[in-house]
Amino acid sequence: MNSIKVHSMVEEIDARFPLDDYVKQAIEKVDREAFVTTGFKHLAYRLDALPMGGKQWISSPLTVAKMTQHLELQGVDKVLEIGCGSGYQAAVLSKIVRRVFTIERIDSLLKEAKERFNAQGMTNIFTRHDDGQRGWQKYAPFERILFSASADAIPEAIFDQLEEGGILVAPITEGGMQIITRFYKKNGEITSEAIESCEFVEVKDGIS
Repeated sequence: MNSIKVHSMVEEIDARFPLDDYVKQAIEKVDREAFVTTGFKHLAYRLDALPMGGKQWISSPLTVAKMTQHLELQGVDKVLEIGCGSGYQAAVLSKIVRRVFTIERIDSLLKEAKERFNAQGMTNIFTRHDDGQRGWQKYAPFERILFSASADAIPEAIFDQLEEGGILVAPITEGGMQIITRFYKKNGEITSEAIESCEFVEVKDGIS
């Protein structure tokens, strides 16, 4: 890992979006280059989303930092991520929480992500090939749930798997725009707040 480039990337993120120390430390522990496809590794430490297989994208490190911070992860034991993609977001989460459960609908992407996790010695990330909109009932409830793809609405099955007092962060599509939205579950009721506009790939049904 090029620690100097990673640190420079984190400082650039922090200048645009002030980070909590624990989020900065987590990002600095993950080599983004390891999650970027071969033809784009020279761009790994720029604040850009980059293309990868399956017509998908690895999110900008700035976006990953924002989503991570919006989850409010200090003291959290386990997180469910819907949309593993390259695995970079899950890798960052794994440096903060004890267990990360991540679901990917595209089998080839998930296999590549698992290889990256193994190569990086990340043993607290658990993967599943499935339609993420079903969640992962076996390990529910989750203190935090993160959508790494945009949805028109959150399925009720996912809210059911969110622990009482938990937080869910997702890009929600409204009126042609995507908005990072944070949901809270309190006394069995769901409330939400819109945070900012964003751009993610869309959630799709089924597996491939």
